[in-house]
Amino acid sequence: MQVRILGCSGGIGGDFRTTAMLADDDILIDGGTGVGDLSLEALARIDHIFVTHSHLDHIACIPLMIDSVARYRTKPITLYATAAVLRILQEHVFNWLVWPDFSRIPKEQTPFMRYQTVSVGQRVVLGERSITPIPAQHTVPAVGYHIDSGTASLVFTGDTTSQDALWEYINRIDNLRYLIIETAFSEQQQDIAVASKHLHPGLLAKELGKLKRPAEIYVTHLKPGDDDVIMSQVNQLAGQFVPRFLYNQQVFDF
Repeated sequence: MQVRILGCSGGIGGDFRTTAMLADDDILIDGGTGVGDLSLEALARIDHIFVTHSHLDHIACIPLMIDSVARYRTKPITLYATAAVLRILQEHVFNWLVWPDFSRIPKEQTPFMRYQTVSVGQRVVLGERSITPIPAQHTVPAVGYHIDSGTASLVFTGDTTSQDALWEYINRIDNLRYLIIETAFSEQQQDIAVASKHLHPGLLAKELGKLKRPAEIYVTHLKPGDDDVIMSQVNQLAGQFVPRFLYNQQVFDF
């Protein structure tokens, strides 16, 4: 299995792209602005979209993508999320006011998009691959995702703050290889991090202390312009875990 990072920044500007990951060529994990760099042909091959939560930086390109490729496809794109997240997307995005309801066009019986509700711990099997929502704690309903190739696993926390349930789940993954975890704000902005339920380097270090399995750790969602400062503080405070900077177009094979 291969996962390519299409976007991993906490904002836009220049080369910065917001959160999106392409698993193989048919699965999208979140749909931030990084999706816009894919060709039309690549976009049309995506059959499954897994959404962590409803914030704009994680969903911005999903409505545009579906609109762009719908006429080239013979089956609907499946949008996976928890019931709470799907309700937000239905009421506030695909509502005919912000964007068309692609779950009802061109016909309700043959739509361009369909919704699939998932819940924490519920494994979605796609061939030999599985994707499982995992606990996250954010300002809106949210999950992370555990991606298992059958040989090894990658965990993406999504947006989250401190919580034990996430680590209880992660510590049960026997074939864990990669952990991608957010750290949005620097130590100087830890009050904003706490208020918005994100991690900062000091809190990241405390959270990583709960990890009981070996893994390559990558830090994502850094605010543009503060990335060097945040990574310097991460290295100072969580150095024993050797977290690495996640970069755009990075590829994970597992």
